[in-house]
Amino acid sequence: MPLRDILTPRPRVLFVGINPSLRSAAVGHHFASPGNPFWRLLHAARLVPVELTYQEDRRLAEFGLALTNLCPRATRAAAELGRGEIERGRHRLAVKIRRLKPEVVAFVGITIYRDFFRAAAPGRDGAAPRGGAGAARETIEGARVFVLPNPSGLNASFPGFKDKLVWFERLRRFIDAAPAGDPRAAGHRPLRAGAGAGEAKSPGSARPRRSKNCANAEL
Repeated sequence: MPLRDILTPRPRVLFVGINPSLRSAAVGHHFASPGNPFWRLLHAARLVPVELTYQEDRRLAEFGLALTNLCPRATRAAAELGRGEIERGRHRLAVKIRRLKPEVVAFVGITIYRDFFRAAAPGRDGAAPRGGAGAARETIEGARVFVLPNPSGLNASFPGFKDKLVWFERLRRFIDAAPAGDPRAAGHRPLRAGAGAGEAKSPGSARPRRSKNCANAEL
């Protein structure tokens, strides 16, 4: 049975992983693998006010956050996914974003961001996606885009907790600093310890070192 999305209308952030791990599929909860600190990172970066466990994943909606995967099929590694699966997932994700209207789409992994936009369309200048963690230049259905490193313990480009945490903290600041004149941010409070937020100026991006590991986002 596919892992259920955690969705809420007009979320502050829609987190997008590439596909569930075998562990997550087995227990029916997102980011359930012991080596994946996703839930600890959310709390340490003050994106949620309490440290959730994977069993409490559906509580994300309480804090105006949503979570989905590009591809529903669980695998040991994302490299097992076929191009057709990724393309179908891209179309499904675009429909979800159009329906939910998130303020920010946060790709949980640099590879999924590159794959999504390379498959979707090049930039206006004809260039491929820039790549790297941080604020992206693209938008999806009006939502701004932020790229997080894959939180998997197998991510050699961002090996330690602090290496990943800095980008989750930048995501919070990205949400907190609403651009002047942005009507979507009107009436929104900054996202601090689980409160809401608007969109933000880019804090910059970083290109990762190439890694031999190709883990799925929920490993």
